[in-house]
Amino acid sequence: MTHVKFNNHPVRKTIDTVFDELFNNIPTRWNEGFAAAPVNIHEAADGYHLEVSAPGLNKEDFKVNVDKGLLTISFEKKEEKQTEEYKTVRREFTQRSFKRSFTVDELVDVDNIQAKYENGILKLYLPKKEQEKNSPKQVTIQ
Repeated sequence: MTHVKFNNHPVRKTIDTVFDELFNNIPTRWNEGFAAAPVNIHEAADGYHLEVSAPGLNKEDFKVNVDKGLLTISFEKKEEKQTEEYKTVRREFTQRSFKRSFTVDELVDVDNIQAKYENGILKLYLPKKEQEKNSPKQVTIQ
C-alpha cells in the first residue's frame, strides 16, 4: 500500500485558500448590524456589577435606561463621513450598534444605579435595596 501526502500539493493549497477565505469572511458578514456586546454580571452582598465589553467608543455614545423593570444598554452607530482623499481597501474593525436588555427585580434600587466607562468597559453598579429586618415582636394578650 502506498501512502501519498497531499499537504504540499498545489491543488490542496488552492482548496485550503478558498475555504479559509470563505469561512473567515462569512461570520463577520452574518454578524453585521446584529452584534451584541459581551457582558459579565457579578453579584455582591450590596448589589450587582455589570461589565459590558465595548472598546473604542465614547461614553456619550451609550444610552442606559430603566423602564418597567427592564434595564436597557445601547449604542447607536453613527454614520461615517466618506472622504475622497483615500479609499479603504480592507476594514477589519467597525463600531456596530448594539442593544442589550436585562430584567431588573424588585431588590434593585433603580434610583441609585451608577455607570462609568473606562478602558473599553462600561461598568454599571446596581445597588440592592435595604431590606427590612424582621425582628420578633411580642404580642400582648388582653
